[in-house]
Amino acid sequence: MSLMDFIKKQFIDIIQWTEDGDGTLAWRFPIADMEIQYGGSLTVRESQLAVFVNEGQVADVFGPGMYKLTTQTLPVLTYLKNWDKLFQSPFKSDVYFFSTRQQIDQRWGTTQPVTIRDKDFGAIRLRAFGNFAYRVADAKLFHTEISGTRERYTVADLDGQLRGLMLQHISDAVAQSGIPFLDLAANQIEFAKQLQTATAPEFERLGLKLENVTLQSVSLPEELQKILDQKIGMGMIGQDMGKFMQYQTAQAIPKLAEGVGSGGGVAGDAMGLGAGLAMGQVLAQQLGAGLAGANAAPAAAAAAPAAASSDEIFAMLEKLGGLVSKGILTDEEFAAKKAELLKKLT
Repeated sequence: MSLMDFIKKQFIDIIQWTEDGDGTLAWRFPIADMEIQYGGSLTVRESQLAVFVNEGQVADVFGPGMYKLTTQTLPVLTYLKNWDKLFQSPFKSDVYFFSTRQQIDQRWGTTQPVTIRDKDFGAIRLRAFGNFAYRVADAKLFHTEISGTRERYTVADLDGQLRGLMLQHISDAVAQSGIPFLDLAANQIEFAKQLQTATAPEFERLGLKLENVTLQSVSLPEELQKILDQKIGMGMIGQDMGKFMQYQTAQAIPKLAEGVGSGGGVAGDAMGLGAGLAMGQVLAQQLGAGLAGANAAPAAAAAAPAAASSDEIFAMLEKLGGLVSKGILTDEEFAAKKAELLKKLT
């Protein structure tokens, strides 16, 4: 190298990185054709790590502080380059900075329902959403496994991979927590803790530390939620099925009357309401008979039922036939009831 070329050549005597707040995880210091001045200054700020890489091989790692770059502060690089103790010339090396501050408010959620095994309902599908926070903990591992030689590696570049890691451990978290689905909403902290415990090792394999996991909501798909609502309603009513059927009949009568009356004006409305009431009475009578039979003493259950008169049976068949003509009963339902009534004549 001529004296003029040496004078023109640029040397780097200060190496540092001021984060620009754009979610950067790893950043390569721009060296290009320049060389690092022996005895130069390396500044690593709080929430940063710096890594020297020689020909693709990670050498020295520096935590927060200010360093003078000599063979004493770069022992691994000195060994790789076979420098002797008298080396004091400029040198080439790739330098990468890593942000170790927490990357907060990262979102995770199920794009599709996840099937889990539940204590109360067996296999169910649920949706869950929440947040998590992480940081770069092992810069060397993160460099070799994730960021590599890229000039800049950001949170957005890693987002999809980390979300996938969170989702694949939801089933494990539910199983380890032992919390039934109905209690998950009231035990969100425990579920989130189990999800963090199940997922943290996967983050560590990437050189990351999973700092925090939160659960914001957990729910069932709409069709399963309707079934759950029915089960909850039955639980609220308890063993009083008579009241439940009365409630169901009262709810159905207006709809039944509306459907029949839509084609028949005022008279049709009256007929529809009358038919609905008649049907409600039939259902109530049958239910009452069933409940009375279930609760009767053994001696009373053994007693023979009173025979119905033929006039009553024919009158009932006539009423049921009217319900069929109005579309309230199907032919199959009428035939089944007819056979049951005719048996009483024998």
